[in-house]
Amino acid sequence: MVPDNVLFEGGAGETVRRRLLQDCDLHTLLRLPTGVFYAQGVKANVLFFDRKSASETPWTEKLWIYDLRTNQHFTLKTNPLKLDDLQDFIKCYNAENRYDRKETERFRAFSYEDLVKRDKASLDIFWLKDESLEDSDNQPDPAILAREIVESLETALEQFRGIEDELKEKS
Repeated sequence: MVPDNVLFEGGAGETVRRRLLQDCDLHTLLRLPTGVFYAQGVKANVLFFDRKSASETPWTEKLWIYDLRTNQHFTLKTNPLKLDDLQDFIKCYNAENRYDRKETERFRAFSYEDLVKRDKASLDIFWLKDESLEDSDNQPDPAILAREIVESLETALEQFRGIEDELKEKS
């Protein structure tokens, strides 16, 4: 699991992405909803790859990306991500034969050639239109937004209390 910045940062991030595409079969990227596994507001991704032996030709032929983030609303406490929410991804992933995958609205394939042509070999790829940016009438209920803000503040407060406790123990 990696935060979003690993998908697009230059320097060491770009070097890691290019090596991953070359030396491994990087076959799937799952874009997770914001704040699901890390602190609220942090966007995370799961990379699926197989390590391969050294080769002149790149091992990655195609990267399949599943967008479980755009137009999805999960929270850590009131609307957590559940196994049921991953069923479409599991179906699309097709573990029995991942070479027999089909594109869907949320699941798209990108060739190695297209990936390395992108600026800094960025894997920060999205294609779904974020409805919340297009239509202000499509915003979540204000009570939901307020609850999400409260959860974010409570999570931050818990983390600061943990830091405070650690600092007290060290002094």
